[in-house]
Amino acid sequence: MTYRIAPSILSANFARLGEEVDNVLASGADIVHFDVMDNHYVPNLTIGPLVCEALKKHGVTAPIDVHLMVKPVDRIIPDFAKAGATYITFHPEASEHVDRTIGLIRECGCKPGLVFNPATPLDVLEYTLDKLDMVLLMSVNPGFGGQKFIPYVLDKARKVRRMIEERGLKVSLEIDGGVGPTNIADVARAGVDTFVAGSAVFGKRNEADPNRYDTIIGEMRAELAKV
Repeated sequence: MTYRIAPSILSANFARLGEEVDNVLASGADIVHFDVMDNHYVPNLTIGPLVCEALKKHGVTAPIDVHLMVKPVDRIIPDFAKAGATYITFHPEASEHVDRTIGLIRECGCKPGLVFNPATPLDVLEYTLDKLDMVLLMSVNPGFGGQKFIPYVLDKARKVRRMIEERGLKVSLEIDGGVGPTNIADVARAGVDTFVAGSAVFGKRNEADPNRYDTIIGEMRAELAKV
């Protein structure tokens, strides 16, 4: 299995965001995770399509993984697609018509995914998994960075991985919240292949070079090599 590390820019220094993204990608990250919050679906307000567009114009070529924590979602999807998103994931309870929203993301030229909060059932995957490119499991309750990992989400990860394999699909399984070197191997053993890490990465700059994140990303890679 190919593992991908996706630092969440929610924990980056926004005063120099382009440089931060350049540095974390140069240090070995694979994906830019982009947390969009509307102070409605979740109790926080973050960033919109203009920031995504600015990163693309800055020269970011890595995949941009846009996680929409907004309700409703359909209105904003074309804007993020135009801004350069690669993946667009959303919460099923934030859409009145989940299948239609998935189709909209695909029509806009992006890869669709569904996001499940820790206590949200996986039932909708029975009908949608074959239409997705990604399933994102929240291992914290969405809204803020720096929270502790919720262990029972590993059981959900095992269930999703079984569903993917039983159907012979190529769907990425991503996890977001409280992931770092101490638990990333256990998360991988549960079937996860893509790991969002915000404060765990951006809070661990190299002592010798504060513009680099090689040490923390290297620690995570070393743990994944043990799986």
